[in-house]
Order: sequence, then C-alpha cells, then structure tokens
Amino acid sequence: MATALFTGPAIVAVGAPGDVDTTQRNPFGLIAWGVDTSGMVAAYIYLKGVASTIVGSVVTYDEAAVTALIAADAVGPVAIAVGITDVATEYGWYGIHGTFLTDVVANCADNAEIGRETTDGKVGDGQAAGDTIYGAVSRAATTTAAVSLCQFTFPSVNDKSA
Repeated sequence: MATALFTGPAIVAVGAPGDVDTTQRNPFGLIAWGVDTSGMVAAYIYLKGVASTIVGSVVTYDEAAVTALIAADAVGPVAIAVGITDVATEYGWYGIHGTFLTDVVANCADNAEIGRETTDGKVGDGQAAGDTIYGAVSRAATTTAAVSLCQFTFPSVNDKSA
C-alpha cells in the first residue's frame, strides 16, 4: 500500500472569517484553521453564498461548494455562516469546527442537541425527526429567537430519525 503524501506548493488561505468576497479568492472547499469567537481553535471552509444568509445561518453544502439554508430532511455536511454571504455570487468562510454565533429559535436549552427547527437556516432543540445535526450543541439558553453561541464538530445531517 502506498503512503499518502502532500506535494506541490502549500495553499495559503486568503481573507479572514467574516470576510465576504465578490470574486472567488480561495479554492472552494479549502479548510483553514484559526480561532473562533471564544478564542479556541476553529476550522472554517470556503463556500459559495445563498440568499437570505445572515451571520449565524446554518447551511448544508455539496461537493461543488454550493450552500443551501438547512431545510427539513436535508442530507450532507453542515456549516455556519460567519459573514453575510447572501447571494450565490458572494463567497466566504463558514464555521465547521468551533463555537460560532448561530441563528437559534426561541426556547432552546443550554447544552442541548440541536437541529433544523421551524424555519430554513435556523436551529433549536425541538427539531423534527431526521433533522438532528450530528456534531452540534447549543451553548446558551434562549427564551426568544436570537443569534446565540453553539458548538460544532464537523457537523452533518442525514435525515434519519434514530
């Protein structure tokens, strides 16, 4: 069996979390490591934007870096918008590992398993069967809808209820 090797020049990420690009500045799917809002190590992925995105919108993305606000019965990897990339012709960094501001519905408990709830792009602890985001936990309780801290570890959804 051959040993896997990296060859060629290293890819250096351009920009910073929260930047919104109107021209592509990084290869789609590039993962860069940095820090999150709490100063902890975080991972970000460079993706295309989607309409109605705010800071904290939760999206799914595909192999072509196309994002969609997380919807009922979605399947695939999940990321959190850290910039307002609100059209498909904008690009930016999305959080995939770390603690990020996240669009959370009302009445979400602290330290709860979360998933898509009530509206595309939003999450909460009362998700329907099949909408759980694996690798995602709320880190603050909410009594009203808010952008609140949630922790993610390479999250994904699979539309399975068990």
